[in-house]
Amino acid sequence: MDHHKQPKPPRELSGYLESMTRVVFSSGLNWRVVEAKWPAIRQAFRDFEPERVARMTPRDVDRLAGDSRVIRNVPKIEATVLNAKEVVAIGKTPDKFRGYLRSLGPVPEAAAVLRRRFRYLGDHGTYYFLWSVGEKVPPWDEWSRRPSKPAVIAKAKVKKRGTKSRASSRRPGQSRDQHEPAQ
Repeated sequence: MDHHKQPKPPRELSGYLESMTRVVFSSGLNWRVVEAKWPAIRQAFRDFEPERVARMTPRDVDRLAGDSRVIRNVPKIEATVLNAKEVVAIGKTPDKFRGYLRSLGPVPEAAAVLRRRFRYLGDHGTYYFLWSVGEKVPPWDEWSRRPSKPAVIAKAKVKKRGTKSRASSRRPGQSRDQHEPAQ
């Protein structure tokens, strides 16, 4: 498979949930780990049939958290169940879900809505999700150059502060009391 050629939209609703879940589990992990465990993850999440995943219980989550065949990250497992519930709420056919994605407007606005509605989708993950389900997205170099909201906030804080604060001169784990000289 050519990993640089954009995939076509999924034919089944499960394809949308699977693409989203791949993004969720890839966050912060080496892609090879995710790929190696993906067949077991697919089986554990009932082939990503949204209605079946949405019915998973806390007991199912605990069972998966103890299964060494899958990535045992409880927040990501819970996010997959909650995301399945959202997919079901949007529509029970791939056409309805695709229509929902297209109703969100231009990609930056759509990405912001998706990040708020679904769990564990960050800026990069949302872009990749949209790309992987065949939505039109700008080239990555354009997307990655635009200022993100956290970057703008951080830049504003640096300009406002101007100088290094006493808190930032402490070593990690060192409290204020340990840093200040004794009187």
